[in-house]
Amino acid sequence: MNAPSASPILTLTGVSKCFTLHHQHGAVLPVFDDVNLSVSAGECVVLDGPSGMGKSTLLKLIYANYRATTGQITVRHTDQTWLDVTQATPRELVAMRRHTIGYVSQFLRVIPRVSALDVVAEPLAEDAMGNEQALAAAREEAKTWLDRLRIPQRLWQLPPATFSGGEQQRVNIARNLIKPKPLVLLDEPTASLDAANTQTVIDLIREARERGAALVGIFHDAHVGEAVATRRVPVSDFRRSV
Repeated sequence: MNAPSASPILTLTGVSKCFTLHHQHGAVLPVFDDVNLSVSAGECVVLDGPSGMGKSTLLKLIYANYRATTGQITVRHTDQTWLDVTQATPRELVAMRRHTIGYVSQFLRVIPRVSALDVVAEPLAEDAMGNEQALAAAREEAKTWLDRLRIPQRLWQLPPATFSGGEQQRVNIARNLIKPKPLVLLDEPTASLDAANTQTVIDLIREARERGAALVGIFHDAHVGEAVATRRVPVSDFRRSV
């Protein structure tokens, strides 16, 4: 499809979302109505609003964990190609998540028996295609990220399932930011972190913004949102009347 404009990386047009509660006799729960939003390279858009307003739902719509009820969500998948995630095939979504959208959720989906080092290296190792030199480089880069996020070296060869909540979240951040992508979604990435690691994440977000990524984030800590935001968007503007 044609790009909606030359500059945005993400565009939402007329997006609405309703959930059908089948265990409540098919009751319909409206969430958003007519969301229109564009995010360009070098922006960090912070979604504002109290818990329960649907901020995480909006990120999941962009990532296509949820499907929009109506509207278009278009992502600049390559320099020449735009992808409407509301109509994308499963194969297109896999490629989009691999190359275009990074998503730091609130929880690490732990891979059993896989070391923290390999969990973090995996996004780069996927592109190595059996190239031993590239695989080794991916693991070295993973070490750099684990070190920067203060994961003790004695833990690198252990599965993250054994880690504390804060340690797991730092592995989660490293895994999802190690491969530079044009669009990054952040769902309370600092919620379980101490002050030093929170500052490291602020630095990482600023670095991603400076290299030209577009970011959309939710932050429970107001000072983190203030530190990284280039623009703030109240989610109440998108709430649908019940």
